[in-house]
Amino acid sequence: MTWARGRASWSGIALATLMLFAGSLIAQPRSVSQSSILGMLPFAAILAVAAAGQTLVIQQGGIDLSVPGVMSITVVIVTHLPNGDSGKLAAALLVALAVAVGAGTATGLTVSRIGVMPIVTTLGMNALLFGGVLAISGGTPRLTTPALHAFATSSVLDVPTTVLIAIGVTAAVAFVVKRTVVGRRFEAVGANAAAARAAGIAFTRYRMGAYVAAGALYWAAAVLLAGVVITPSVFQGNDYLLPAVAAVVLGGTSLVGGSGSAVASAIGALFLTQLQQLVLTTGASTAVQYLIEAAAIVAGVAVYRVRGIGPRRGEPERGGGTT
Repeated sequence: MTWARGRASWSGIALATLMLFAGSLIAQPRSVSQSSILGMLPFAAILAVAAAGQTLVIQQGGIDLSVPGVMSITVVIVTHLPNGDSGKLAAALLVALAVAVGAGTATGLTVSRIGVMPIVTTLGMNALLFGGVLAISGGTPRLTTPALHAFATSSVLDVPTTVLIAIGVTAAVAFVVKRTVVGRRFEAVGANAAAARAAGIAFTRYRMGAYVAAGALYWAAAVLLAGVVITPSVFQGNDYLLPAVAAVVLGGTSLVGGSGSAVASAIGALFLTQLQQLVLTTGASTAVQYLIEAAAIVAGVAVYRVRGIGPRRGEPERGGGTT
C-alpha cells in the first residue's frame, strides 16, 4: 500500500473522530470536559495497544479471539503473584510476558504450520487461558501493586503515561510494518501468501510472527490496564474483544489480509472510547454500548467493502492456514 493510500486510510477515521468530539460537545458537554477527557484517554490508550496486536493478526487474514484470555491472565498474574508487594512486580511482569508470548507462539504455530483456522485456534486458546485465570485466582480479584498503579496513572507534562506509551507502541508498529523490509514482506504475505511463497518468502514465519507480536502487545495493554484499575476483575480482558476488532475495522484494515494501519486502528480506538463515554454520559445501559460497538463493526465493514478494500471480484477469500 502506498503512503498516500495509507494516509487516506487513517484520515477518514480521524475526520470521523473529530466530528464525534464536536457532536459530543453539542449533545453532552460533560463528556468532553477536561476531567472526562483525562479519565477517558488512558482507556483509549490501552485499547489502542491491544488493537495494534489485532491489526497485525488481521493483516495476515486471521482474527484473534484470545485477546480476553491473554489480557485476563496477564492481569491476574501481575496482581496475584506480587500480592501487593511491589518488590515482586518485576518477576510477575516477566512471568506474564512469557505466558502471553507463549500463547501467541502456540497459536501462531497451530495456524501457520498445522493449518487450523484462526477463529477455531484462538477460541480454543482463549478457553485454555481462562482456565489458567481461574486456577491462579480462584475467581477472586486482588489489588494491583502500588508501584504499578503509580506508574500507570502518572503523567508527563500533563499527558498520561499510558497515552505516551500507546503513541510509542503505535509508532513502532507502524514504522516496522511500513518502513522496513520485514514489514513489506509481512504485508506481502498477508495480501497473497502463495505469491509470497513463490517469491521465496518464508510466509509461515511472518504469519506466526503476527500472533507472537500480538501476544506481546496484549500483555502490554493488560499491564497498563491492571495499573489503571486499582482492583481489576479476573476477567477484565473480556471488555477488549469486540472493541479491539471494531477499532481495527474502523481504521480500515482489510479483513482479508494485506493492507492495514496501526495508526488508523489507534484513532479508531480513540473514536470508540469517546463514543462509549458519550453513550454512558447519556445514561444508556452497557447493553446499548455493546450494540453500538457491533453497529460500528458492521458500518466499518460496509464502508470499506464499498470502497473496494474487500476481496476483489474473482479473488477467493483466504483462510488462516498455509496456502
